Amino acid sequence: MTRNAAVAAVALLVTTSSLALAAETSSTVGVAPPNAADLKSLTDMRVGIVKAALQLTPDQEKYWPAIEDAIRTRAKNRQARLEQVAELHQNGPMDGLHDGNPVELMQRRADRLIQRGTDLKKLSDAWEPLYKTLSDDQKRRMAFVSFAVMRGVRNAIEQNGGPEDEDE
Repeated sequence: MTRNAAVAAVALLVTTSSLALAAETSSTVGVAPPNAADLKSLTDMRVGIVKAALQLTPDQEKYWPAIEDAIRTRAKNRQARLEQVAELHQNGPMDGLHDGNPVELMQRRADRLIQRGTDLKKLSDAWEPLYKTLSDDQKRRMAFVSFAVMRGVRNAIEQNGGPEDEDE
């Protein structure tokens, strides 16, 4: 029964994220992005769905805290980067180019990319020991959940017409 609930939760997440993005209308354009509490709640939900989908054994549970920490750190750092980008764009997207020099712009961009890479490396390093212990069934569920998350990200990028990289 737990497996069915996990599959249903993942299917619901995939379906609702696409529908929510498709439902965006002109009345939502220009609305402030989700606040920190909303994003924390979303991260909590995603962490719960991934963990439920995997149905970890007691031996596998010992690997989960490092993964959850890496997921939460990555989400927190992404939110901070998005807030920095929003601040830069408040005065207009070209304002940073007029006031600063292009080298500083490239350095800030490089710093954000390094942070993203560091966060992703921490996440992959945290997943590695657990992944080695997963059954074939758990690996299939992990692949499905990963696909669903990546599809949701791609859909959000396409829907918003934004760059693939939120730091642009």
